[in-house]
Amino acid sequence: MDVKIEDSWKEQLKDEFEKPYFKELTNFVRQEYQLRRIFPPGREIFNAFEHCSFDRVKVVILGQDPYHEPGQAHGLCFSVKAGTPPPPSLVNIYKEIESDLGKTAPKDGDLTRWANQGILLLNATLTVRAHLAGSHQNKGWELFTDAVIHRLAEKRQHIVYILWGSYAQRKGAFIDKSANLVLQSAHPSPLSAYRGFFGCKHFSKTNDYLIATGQTPVEW
Repeated sequence: MDVKIEDSWKEQLKDEFEKPYFKELTNFVRQEYQLRRIFPPGREIFNAFEHCSFDRVKVVILGQDPYHEPGQAHGLCFSVKAGTPPPPSLVNIYKEIESDLGKTAPKDGDLTRWANQGILLLNATLTVRAHLAGSHQNKGWELFTDAVIHRLAEKRQHIVYILWGSYAQRKGAFIDKSANLVLQSAHPSPLSAYRGFFGCKHFSKTNDYLIATGQTPVEW
């Protein structure tokens, strides 16, 4: 199957695209875009991969579902399009960066600048119906994004995996902690941020590890 995804990822995931579940997923998603309002726009489904080729990944941040309101989702987890106010979880992420690094938070919620530095901003599910959170879960996306993480874990080392919340932690449970840095905390959502996300210092810890392994730190 010819999937429009960045070339290095296309090569790494080519076997996945031929599996029955992916063909079923493709049919489901195509029909959903024809019949309903779906986010992100179709051309941005694989945006996380476009900005961060396989060999450039040095940090993976795992999200769950795309934002489901207009003007928000654009294929990068926790990120919203320029001009859209940052949602509550992203506001809390910025607060932690400010506390951790003493860096003033930007007013913009577009995290493309992170993706361009080698951060794979990966949601477990890559599409969603408008106004209906979780509406494309259990359709096959989770199998595909599991394959993405497995491929990285098999072929790459010294990656920082940032797992916020129990869902992300379950999804990344297999990652080899002796060959990578795995950072875990509560989710930055207002419902849980005070249970361990605030004060986690994941941003400075990420940069310390990148420097220690001969990589360029992230300009958060």
